[in-house]
Amino acid sequence: MPPVTEREARKVAEEARESEWRKPSFAKELFLGRFRLDLIHPHPEPDPEQVARGEEFLAKLRRFLEQEVDPTVIERDARIPDEVVRGLREIGALGMKIDPEYGGLGLSQYHYNRALVLVGSVNPALGALLSAHQSIGVPQPVKLFGTEEQKREFLPRSARGITAFLLTEPDVGSDPARLATTAVPTEDGEAYLLDGVKLWTTNGVVADLVVVMARVPKTGDRKGGITAFVVEADSPGITVENRNAFMGLRGIENGVTRFHQVRVPAANRIGPEGAGLKIALTTLNTGRLSLPAMCAGGAKWSLRVAREWSAEREQWGRPISGHEAIAGKIAFIAATAFALEAVLDLTGLMADENRHDIRIEAALAKLYGSEMGWLVADELVQIRGGRGYETAASLAARGERGIPAEQMLRDSRINRIFEGSTEIMHLLIAREAVDAHLAVAGDIIDPEATLKKKGKAAVDAGGFYAKWLPKLVTGAGQVPTSYKEFGELAGHLRYVERASRKLARSTFYGMARWQGRMERKQGFLGRIVDIGAELFAMSACCVRAEQLRRRDPEQGGSAYALADLFCRQARVRCDELFGRLWTNTDSYDVKVTEQVMAGRHRWLEDGVVDPSTPGAWIAAADPGPAKTDNAHRTID
Repeated sequence: MPPVTEREARKVAEEARESEWRKPSFAKELFLGRFRLDLIHPHPEPDPEQVARGEEFLAKLRRFLEQEVDPTVIERDARIPDEVVRGLREIGALGMKIDPEYGGLGLSQYHYNRALVLVGSVNPALGALLSAHQSIGVPQPVKLFGTEEQKREFLPRSARGITAFLLTEPDVGSDPARLATTAVPTEDGEAYLLDGVKLWTTNGVVADLVVVMARVPKTGDRKGGITAFVVEADSPGITVENRNAFMGLRGIENGVTRFHQVRVPAANRIGPEGAGLKIALTTLNTGRLSLPAMCAGGAKWSLRVAREWSAEREQWGRPISGHEAIAGKIAFIAATAFALEAVLDLTGLMADENRHDIRIEAALAKLYGSEMGWLVADELVQIRGGRGYETAASLAARGERGIPAEQMLRDSRINRIFEGSTEIMHLLIAREAVDAHLAVAGDIIDPEATLKKKGKAAVDAGGFYAKWLPKLVTGAGQVPTSYKEFGELAGHLRYVERASRKLARSTFYGMARWQGRMERKQGFLGRIVDIGAELFAMSACCVRAEQLRRRDPEQGGSAYALADLFCRQARVRCDELFGRLWTNTDSYDVKVTEQVMAGRHRWLEDGVVDPSTPGAWIAAADPGPAKTDNAHRTID
């Protein structure tokens, strides 16, 4: 069976965008040089009908976490106690995003995010369990794409049990076109037989239901392609072959799951055959918001620890907060914590309103939250010094407060990899955000070739774009906006407006310079995306500060100070990134890497001992029956 080509994979992604493309997108406009502040200001507000229900649950969740969860036990035993999962089930935490008619709480995305901030601050592994279950597990794809019969069958069970999403394979990470797991229809058409191996199956060790992505063979009258199925986790032929262990998230129930001739009823197929990638991509749109929620929670906790520790710890006759070197770190943590929460709240409320296409905003929130959250955790460890590197258990054993700073650093590291690594997110956002640029780049550069391939309409579109973009990015015909209602933050919004046009202009210049090679300039595109992320975060900070000022002048004054500091820091980062668009070592990096791979610099590897254990770089995922005991377990 021939593999899916990159063109076919792109076609699926384009189909996933069709239902959203008419909705406005603040972030996409930002990348195109149009600063549409009206799309996010005034700041969205939560639905009043949702607020009472959401706040009541958050209060109940907080009491449960404070009274029933001991995070030191999770870290010590590398397992979330079953009684904790049962307790979460009883208060409704397993059904936060499931509608009440199917046995859930029906929380908004905004309150669901706030719940994950709470849970993640106690123990990120516990947050990962809830997130993998509800953000990308069975509830979300069934809610979005399932039939009414599937919703009645699977959603009530999901509100009471654990589910998982199985996509990654030993040799397939961010390239689903190479998916090897198969789903072969039975002769009677009543079922499919699944064969394959799935890797890094978060919750897969304890799940009751799983969503599995598998390839249906293409036949004469059957479209085939990557397809989504809901599968009973205890079905004959399913074996959890290993419970994986990681640098952090010690309580995570992540494993390797083998499928051998697993019979799945055709009624368990979600959507038509071949719609699996569309379902996965759509599920991840808002599903990605779970990670920035936990990053925001970690940053808020880090600020508290940094403040308390820096007031108590003295060096050279004064608290360490009085030394500029430490003050800079505390200020960075405070400003970044405000920004991460601002981005999270804005994106979550935009998702609830459902008036905007938030694919880029959600992806930026994930990218920015994971990168900045990691820096915050690193700075907290540095502020704590040796105590930051020491485990909480060791600190407590010798009579000090057990602050798990080093655990937070380990736990947060995965966020730069989970649900799309930083490098993949750069490419994904670049493709989405500058699609209007890239789509017509060839039309401008080589209209004769375009005429042969696409026809006169495409050439005309390219000609229009060529005339329109320079005027847009230079601001010709535009009247500068004062943003005077934002007071001292107005200058930052004017910077965002100017920088947005400069960003679009830089993208245009990049197309002219590299033409068809533009998509391979990953360093350049990554910096373009990082600039856009900073501008988005600055915008979110300003509109949130203004919202808080109008609601509570005292808190608003505090928010204005934090927003001002964050924007000043972000502007420094943006200016550096703009410079590095054209002054960098990208070409030299590629050249030396080619030399490394050719063996030219192997002498540099001499004089060390490799402590790795024997084994293949990537374990072969041969189909067939399991050769190990089943590690799957259920939580009653």
